[in-house]
Amino acid sequence: MTTPPPPSPQPTDPPSDPQPADPPSTTPQPGPDPAQAPVVFDAPFADRTQWAAGATSAYPAGRRNTGDNKLDRLVPGYGPKGDVFTALRESTFSWRTPLVTTEGTAGGFELRPGDRLEARCLVTADQGVWPGIWTWGRDLAPGRPQPGHGEVDVLEYHDDHPRMLELSNHVRPGAPAYLDNLVTPGQWFTVACAFGTDSVDWELDGRAVHSDGQGVGPDWRAWIIVNLSVAGGQWGHRRPRTNAGRLSWRCQDLTVRRPQ
Repeated sequence: MTTPPPPSPQPTDPPSDPQPADPPSTTPQPGPDPAQAPVVFDAPFADRTQWAAGATSAYPAGRRNTGDNKLDRLVPGYGPKGDVFTALRESTFSWRTPLVTTEGTAGGFELRPGDRLEARCLVTADQGVWPGIWTWGRDLAPGRPQPGHGEVDVLEYHDDHPRMLELSNHVRPGAPAYLDNLVTPGQWFTVACAFGTDSVDWELDGRAVHSDGQGVGPDWRAWIIVNLSVAGGQWGHRRPRTNAGRLSWRCQDLTVRRPQ
């Protein structure tokens, strides 16, 4: 019996060449949007566990600040009523002025790098008004303040330029921004300020208006201050009219968001 030859081997497909892996993307990925970060502070001004009224270490002893062209006199406990900050004339060179701050409270809230502060505001063009939202930082050690005392001016406003806001960073000073045609007296607007390590960025009604390219650095900590000062007549900022007895502005819905 003849043994049949073994079957011829069947051709097989050559192994396919492995496909090269996609190179890693070099496009920077956007970080978390600070405007969508969780809210970490939204206390109403009447909450005395979170806001102290009529006292701040930013003012010299005696609760006056005449060296900064202010006619202010702080009175312990005197702050806004609701969202209205009202300054009352006491004499030619003294006004009882409202101020609230997170300094010295049970909550002791401090801003950190990366935080975003937002608030709705309404200003008037009454002569002498000087509204402000700003920050002030604790000393690093006794007699050793933070750079610029931790001060960033979220906004300052004066009636002599009724559509202008002043935006400035004193921590890493650059050129302050004096931006005209931003606001209209008597109309509400929303200001936002993001305190980045390398740039402080301002928005108005959701539109970017200024980035300072300086930032506050990684170690910055600061309390929030909201107040109404009264101008003393220097630097082009006029004193109130002689027949004026009160000045005011409004601030509401102040919140702070912090990326996780």
